[in-house]
Amino acid sequence: MRRSKAQTYFSQFSVLLLTVTSLALATFTPSLSTARTFKNAYISFEMLDTWKCQLEQTEWVCRSDDPQEAKEAVIILTAKEKGPTDSFPLYENHMNSSITTTSKSGSTLTSAVVYKAQTQRYNDQPWLDGLHRDSEVQNYFTRYLATIKDQIAILVTFSAHNKYYAKHSGNFTNTIKSLRVIASKDLLSRPDLGPLRGSGETLGAGIGQAMPADLLSAEDGGPQQTKKGLLQNEKLLGFGLLILAILLYIGYRIYKKGKE
Repeated sequence: MRRSKAQTYFSQFSVLLLTVTSLALATFTPSLSTARTFKNAYISFEMLDTWKCQLEQTEWVCRSDDPQEAKEAVIILTAKEKGPTDSFPLYENHMNSSITTTSKSGSTLTSAVVYKAQTQRYNDQPWLDGLHRDSEVQNYFTRYLATIKDQIAILVTFSAHNKYYAKHSGNFTNTIKSLRVIASKDLLSRPDLGPLRGSGETLGAGIGQAMPADLLSAEDGGPQQTKKGLLQNEKLLGFGLLILAILLYIGYRIYKKGKE
């Protein structure tokens, strides 16, 4: 069946509209691959470029620049000289049991095991990976990644409020996949490259005290959202509507011309 001019013009306009829309989305939608590399004396990993890490005594605390997101989630890492309490079987046993800790406010927390420790390999390094709830902060999930290489034991924790864990878990997973242990063999003899905790301490002993004091509590952890994304940004939304209006007008003129 022979197509009319109107149908041909409308088909061409549809292709034009799809192409322009795809280009607009590619240009103005933030890329999930945009990342910042963090590196210290013993580890490196990638995280969102809107996150930054700061040293707090022997723990590194990584948070978002966005005031709301900074209260929703946090990454904390620490390392120590390997001692008698540092082995994969001991770590696994610890991760597979409820953890009792004292929070920064002084209250006692007893965690629930969400999933038991699993051995995963990231960039040729074995890690124990386990998830708890209410282990470091009340109403937060905390994912534990622990490993040992040579004489260094490393722990990285990924914590997010239970109402926001799904929001941050994808970024957490991408960061975990990028973990690389880069500690040199002479790290223990180079305190200037540290800081590290001593061999007689327990791995992760300072995590709870390094937790930021302004993390969301049970009361203020509601579904607040900052203005993120294409449809929540007024400038981008207005620009998109302008493009759509122009394209609709062009389409209308093409359609009328095709009927003449």
